[in-house]
Amino acid sequence: MANLEKLLQKFSFYLYYFVYEIFYYLIGSLAIVEDIVYRKRNKCSLQKRTGEVAIVTGGARGIGLSLVKNLLMCDMTVIIGCRKTTAGEVAIDKLRTAGLNSGLAKVIELDLMSLKSVKDFAHKVKSEFEAISLMINNAGIMFPPYIESEDGYESQWQVNYLAPFLLTHLLLPAFEHAGEVSGKNARIVNVTSCAHVVSLPINFDNINKKDYYIPSAVYAQSKLAQILFSMELDNYLKTKQSKVRVLSVHPGIVNTDLFNGTLLKTIFPWLLKYICKDVEEGATSVLYPCLSPTLENVGGVYISNCQLKNPSSLAKDKALQAKLFQHSLNALNIKEFGVAISSN
Repeated sequence: MANLEKLLQKFSFYLYYFVYEIFYYLIGSLAIVEDIVYRKRNKCSLQKRTGEVAIVTGGARGIGLSLVKNLLMCDMTVIIGCRKTTAGEVAIDKLRTAGLNSGLAKVIELDLMSLKSVKDFAHKVKSEFEAISLMINNAGIMFPPYIESEDGYESQWQVNYLAPFLLTHLLLPAFEHAGEVSGKNARIVNVTSCAHVVSLPINFDNINKKDYYIPSAVYAQSKLAQILFSMELDNYLKTKQSKVRVLSVHPGIVNTDLFNGTLLKTIFPWLLKYICKDVEEGATSVLYPCLSPTLENVGGVYISNCQLKNPSSLAKDKALQAKLFQHSLNALNIKEFGVAISSN
């Protein structure tokens, strides 16, 4: 009898997995159509930002490297956070060899699978830079097999959400200082995904979802968390009259190495370059909330294809925003967001 129950439980899980994946790819297909329809609106002009400092996580390749290139073209000082500093340095050398001479680039090790690495990165940044005008939480992973970080969290939850939460907390004083000195709002931009639409409500008692793990479902959950966090933090900062705004952005369905190992890239690798945005187009979508003058005083919004868009109803749930924020504070032993204590 027990064996039969286990068999039925597994069958139910795989049936759910199958249906979920169909729905997931349907949402992705609709997003591709949207990217095509709004391609002409996907534009962002660059302005000189000499003297300003920006951080790009995952800036050694893909969308991140394109973001770094564009910010250097704005004559900014760009801090590149990446797991392998040699990869970041090689990428910058290639940009310089190609003739990009403006801006300053600095590569610092950052492994989002380690909260200690996040703290070390933040310490190094703060020791060199008092004011930071922009941070793009761009680094992310998608659909890995079940792996836990050294801190005990499922990899997508930590890399895509919890580590950026901690990094933002640790560096918030530098953003606030930049806003006060310049008189313009500093910006924190979280790179999320349309996949948040298919996320189920967050089960705070089972964040890791180790049993019956569905990579795409956990990815969607991490992307929902990014938007919830962006909205809650922006509201929190507004109540403090802070000169920092927080925004979230969907870059579009972009043909990057995040798709490696996915069903679509395995079966139709040639198709992605025809139906997806390229890296530059994806970076343009992300640059819009980072640089657009029209968003100078705007925060707590979700952006897609360089225009405001409504996220899912779950993402707009204020009670869920507050609950996730408090849950994350507790998980990281943070008493007050943005205020350093000895354990952090």
